[in-house]
Amino acid sequence: MDIEWINEKYKEANRIMDSDWEVYQWADSLYPDFGGGLRVNVGYATPDYKVYAYLFEHLPTWASFNNSKIKVHTSHDLIDGKKIFKIWITV
Repeated sequence: MDIEWINEKYKEANRIMDSDWEVYQWADSLYPDFGGGLRVNVGYATPDYKVYAYLFEHLPTWASFNNSKIKVHTSHDLIDGKKIFKIWITV
């Protein structure tokens, strides 16, 4: 299965956010990319655990706005000595 990694579209995706407010603003702005749960096989990879945790908590809620049933998947990789957290959705 191919995942569309939306982080590849944003230079900010490699940032570590300084505050919870920045995490909220950034991660919440990804809602259209995930299509509110209507899009599947869409994922996001980040070195920022706080963004990953926010998405893990909110993706199911976003999907419920559209009565969508999704599965949230997670993993992490070590790339060039940096831990990268991955989260994606499928049906």
